[in-house]
Amino acid sequence: MGKYIVGAAALTAVALLISGCDTQSAPQPAPTTVAAVPPKAPDKAPDPSAAYAKWGLKPFAAPPAPPAVKPVKRADGGPVPVISEIPTKDKVVFLTFDDGAEKDPEFVAMMRDLKVPFTMFLTDSAISRDYGYFTPLAALGAGVANHTLTHPDLRTLDAAAQKREICGQQERLERAYGTTPRLFRPPYGNWNEDTRAAAAQCGVDAIVLWRESMQITDMQYQRADHKLRPGDIILAHFRGPEDLKGTTMTQMTATMLRRVQEQGFTVARLEDYV
Repeated sequence: MGKYIVGAAALTAVALLISGCDTQSAPQPAPTTVAAVPPKAPDKAPDPSAAYAKWGLKPFAAPPAPPAVKPVKRADGGPVPVISEIPTKDKVVFLTFDDGAEKDPEFVAMMRDLKVPFTMFLTDSAISRDYGYFTPLAALGAGVANHTLTHPDLRTLDAAAQKREICGQQERLERAYGTTPRLFRPPYGNWNEDTRAAAAQCGVDAIVLWRESMQITDMQYQRADHKLRPGDIILAHFRGPEDLKGTTMTQMTATMLRRVQEQGFTVARLEDYV
């Protein structure tokens, strides 16, 4: 009996000793260290050089901020102004493309890459089967402007017929693209006072002519010195290899842009000045 008690006491002491050792000397887990997450660097603006190089070009200088007051503005109740250039000292020119006969998908890709501003003067008879081609160009910011329904020489038409040509195309372009054009270009640059009156009745703010026209590989100038001037409006066309002797519209456009750069100009948005 005495031996049993002693043995039990000894076992109890040993158990207490072991328990004490466990609670006092068990290793504690190391504190968790959270690594600091460096702040995300701001996204860099895309470098336009690669996009321009794809088309054999160099990026244009950014145009100046649009003028606070547009230098060309129709006075309330006054005649529609007729312009070939914009009065400005900024070394900018304005690109315009007429008709819409050629619908080159590469031109859409080019303008998406280059982001060069331009204005489209569209003729219903040239685009009636594919108004949708010009939708992505308008979505890129290209101006949509009026170039009549059937591309006639307006000086051969009476006042009523001119109004039908201009107002009719205003309505079709508004239905197709959601906004009423503010600018109008008479086919061949031919107009008279009936044209002006009809344009006013159709809601046009300016009749837009041009100073230079782009040919296949070079520009045709109206001035004898063959030089661009600040504010010049340049005419080109939606034309393809059949009209350009094998040259594509994108090749013609790239050549035109090089000619602009060679004379130290950049391109601005016509609608910001008119």
